Amino acid sequence: MPAGGFVLREGKDYPGNLTPFVTVTCVVAAMGGLSFGYDIGISGGVTSMPPFLKKFFPGVYRKLLEHTSTDQHCQFNSQKLTMFTLSLYLAAFLASMVASYITRKLGRRLSMLLGGMLFCSGAIINAAAKDVAMLIIGRMLLGFGVGFSIQSVPLYLSETAPYKYRGALNIGFQLSITIGILVAEVLNYFFAKVSYWGWRLSLGGAMVPALIITVGSLLLPDTPNSLIERGKHEEAIAKLKRIRGIDNVEEEYNDLVAASETSKLVEHPWRNLLQRKYRPHLTMAIAIPFFQQLTGINVIMFYAPVLFKTIGFGNDASLMSSVITGAVNVAATLVSIGVVDRWGRRILFLEGGIQMSICPVDIHLHSIFTQIIS
Repeated sequence: MPAGGFVLREGKDYPGNLTPFVTVTCVVAAMGGLSFGYDIGISGGVTSMPPFLKKFFPGVYRKLLEHTSTDQHCQFNSQKLTMFTLSLYLAAFLASMVASYITRKLGRRLSMLLGGMLFCSGAIINAAAKDVAMLIIGRMLLGFGVGFSIQSVPLYLSETAPYKYRGALNIGFQLSITIGILVAEVLNYFFAKVSYWGWRLSLGGAMVPALIITVGSLLLPDTPNSLIERGKHEEAIAKLKRIRGIDNVEEEYNDLVAASETSKLVEHPWRNLLQRKYRPHLTMAIAIPFFQQLTGINVIMFYAPVLFKTIGFGNDASLMSSVITGAVNVAATLVSIGVVDRWGRRILFLEGGIQMSICPVDIHLHSIFTQIIS
């Protein structure tokens, strides 16, 4: 959860327009999500490319050549290959701890700028990699970029968006992640056909969204919330007028100031979270993302081409199957954006939970039926 924000009183519909300035600002900011999604989608694709495996993981490559049966289970078992994927997420975990402080104290814009610069550095090193060490260093830099982006971008989008469009624009970060995954999977499919260095194009492609968010962060304004937190009140009200497209922002500005002052008066916030009255909220805030991870969706997103390949799909078929998975992910996110502000978050949680419950049961029953028939 991004740290450093504060919320306004519920039930208020502040005036404001979805101006072109806000739209462009949100699109540029969402490039942080696109970079994150691209890095998720790209790793599984390149690890299924024979030239990449031959250069960096020859042991895995030899297993693929020696065992040409349909079932390729365990042929991708390699600690180095696992470290190639794991290093990004380990670095993101470590960076998020530092990024929380920087996002709160120095502003969302600086945090996004650091994230973009780290993304660029990691993409360049990965594209030019000569050995596994360079690959892992590049992935760790990408992970540091992810740590800064996931802290600052959702917060930036939420604080910039007009009240009545806040839900849709905040899901824009999730949409940009799914689009990044889909773009990576499509590029993997085509770059895999480039003889020996297609994997370099796939890994280097992360520079495009990284450059956009880096340059954009230099041009974007910081959010009124962040400016108020740092005592820049005159600049905050000027920015609020600009992003809302109207001059009548006094009510929202006053509430922002009041919320900031109230948050500063809270003593021992972490200890307060453990109070009995907050336990249901704390439990759900932890349980929802925890059990979402346990569904295994991240494994599918990270390793989709490899998973399809281990059950007998060819190189092209496994990459195309991951493209289809990514396209469904994007389509579902677009539906959520269209209905979240009308139906509410709770309905989407219930629908998503029911759907995720049905799918594993269906797969299990199908496997039982197949075994009976065979």
